[in-house]
Amino acid sequence: MPGKKDLLLLYDRPTEPIVGLKGPQNAQFNVPTEYLKDEYQSIGSQIVNRFGEDAGEKINVNQISLPSLGEIVNLPRDENFTLFIPYHRRLAGRLIDIFLGMRDTDDLLSMAIYARERVNPILFNYAFSVALLHRKDTQDLDVPSVVHSFPHKYFDSKLFSKAREVAHIVPERSRTPIEMPKDYTASDLEEEHRVAYFREDVGVNLHHWHWHLVYPFEAALEVVNKNRRGELFYYMHQQIMARYNAERLCNRMKRVERFTNFEEPIQEAYFPKLDSIVASRTWPARVANMRLRNLRREADQITLDVDEMRRWRDRIFEAIHSGVIRNENNQNIPLTEFEGIDVLGNIIEASILSPNQAYYGDYHNMGHTIASYIHDPDNRHLESFGVIGDSATAMRDPFFYRWHAHIDDIFQNFKSTLPRYTVAQLNYPGVTVQDIQIQTLGGPTNVFETFWQQSDVDLSRGMDFQPRGTINVRITHLQHRNFNYKIIVNNQSNAAREGTCRIFMSPKYDERGNPWLFRDQKGMFIELDKFKVNLTPGSNTINRASTESSVTIPFESTFRNLDDARPTGGDALAQFNFCGCGWPHHMLIPRGNERFECQLFVMISDYAGDRIDQNIEGRCNDAGSYCGIKDKLYPDRRSMGYPFDRQPRTGVDTLQQFLTPNMRVRDVSINFTNRTIGPAQRN
Repeated sequence: MPGKKDLLLLYDRPTEPIVGLKGPQNAQFNVPTEYLKDEYQSIGSQIVNRFGEDAGEKINVNQISLPSLGEIVNLPRDENFTLFIPYHRRLAGRLIDIFLGMRDTDDLLSMAIYARERVNPILFNYAFSVALLHRKDTQDLDVPSVVHSFPHKYFDSKLFSKAREVAHIVPERSRTPIEMPKDYTASDLEEEHRVAYFREDVGVNLHHWHWHLVYPFEAALEVVNKNRRGELFYYMHQQIMARYNAERLCNRMKRVERFTNFEEPIQEAYFPKLDSIVASRTWPARVANMRLRNLRREADQITLDVDEMRRWRDRIFEAIHSGVIRNENNQNIPLTEFEGIDVLGNIIEASILSPNQAYYGDYHNMGHTIASYIHDPDNRHLESFGVIGDSATAMRDPFFYRWHAHIDDIFQNFKSTLPRYTVAQLNYPGVTVQDIQIQTLGGPTNVFETFWQQSDVDLSRGMDFQPRGTINVRITHLQHRNFNYKIIVNNQSNAAREGTCRIFMSPKYDERGNPWLFRDQKGMFIELDKFKVNLTPGSNTINRASTESSVTIPFESTFRNLDDARPTGGDALAQFNFCGCGWPHHMLIPRGNERFECQLFVMISDYAGDRIDQNIEGRCNDAGSYCGIKDKLYPDRRSMGYPFDRQPRTGVDTLQQFLTPNMRVRDVSINFTNRTIGPAQRN
């Protein structure tokens, strides 16, 4: 009889038939003949016998009464799939609901195998992953990262011919990693390529993919409607923009120029150098100075005029400045001080939680889509979408950041209508932050150290129709030395106090080398950590390791072997999967340069205003700041991004003028050394 863990074998080699050998133990599913693809049913026994000679474990699959897949099978198996296309999103929502509706894991396995043979592989992978993460009886399964099933989304297409050669010729025990060049999508003649190490980082792109896995656009309401989901959409992407702008300043580039005009050409070109093993096509490129045009993509069920995008934008701005939105029943709902950002996020994204998608549209998603089809808007060349049209690859494209600078500007427009934080709302009377120090392991005080590191990722589970065995690709990515915070806090009261320690960092100067005006700098602060502290009367020393950050997932979660370092126990694995959503730890600190000056900000806020009464013991909150906590409320009552999420109070023009006694700023620097360490070395 099948075991629950056998569900994970369906991720192995996603375009190979289900009767092929799966997993490192060469398991083989014994399935009812009618579950096979139509073209294989007449020769099913021959196929089973052919693969069965090398099979290890045999897994019998029950025959059950299957619900109809309906139009889900209409998306061809050799096409790309994306959440940004409404038609694709609708198909995914229906498949998720079918998987969620299965009575138990045995029935789920039967249904999933039947669907896997008929449904687009990328669509299947997404819907199946969402279902496993949200079903109570499968939350303890370790859902594989998409990089293992579809490595073509992340690695130079040139690698795969070499990988196929290695798979056929070199015995597994003699294989060495195939090294991927650090610079393979452009040369230094392209200015935007200076920050390609950020845009094309595997962990950064996996974060974006996993966030949308945990927060799907469309499915059963209980799956989509998570606590403060719309606000989290705003804040997670705002932090991406702050981090990207910091990287640009490190490389002596100006901040991202937000997209403002649908008529102007997009100056940035992008040539992704990726192939698709599903569509058997090269991912389309975008040359410089192309213009957005009306979409007429009948096969994708998209008819969209650029003018419609403008109307959606104008209606959203009108709602912001009137302070109310119009729901589907033509009733006005106020955009309140604390809940309004959540409603606005659901409108802009937009998910099924949008109170009136017919009126406010699908602005964010269709921005991705219209840009992704810029090379073939009417499908005359039968081209698929570009990388910006897929949540797993979108962050590779320079235009992603121009588009999201525009999206963030809409949110900031709303934030500027809210009351400014008063000194009383910021201060924690009787609590003073007296000193901050950063101690980098083996380095000087108040200096972060960054460099390059190499890591290995196994391609073999995505190398369909190739001989088995590990095939590692070696990539080069940014890394930093681990460090510790030392924070001295004085509690001047005679009683113990509770607080939340909030740690942010911003570049000290703008792209011209001038000190910031606070109204501009507040959007540049990247969150590094947030945690509860207990303060005894008098002086308190808070020590915190960078590896404990509430923003990042552990390094091993990005670069881990599927069969190693896996937690044991039901709930531990459920939390481990949710922990897969989070900023990669190796990208916690911007690259810096020979001496990049920053300002480290620490605030101790009053826990009485932060507290969320819930038990999160045993819950994964490694990256709670960006991803929330599984099945729980967002772990902070304050507005996300507090205290930098609103315009400053009157008279505050600089960061120093903003400070209250429970805050402190320390000048620090990020020193980048252009050296590369190997996978086995420690940082």
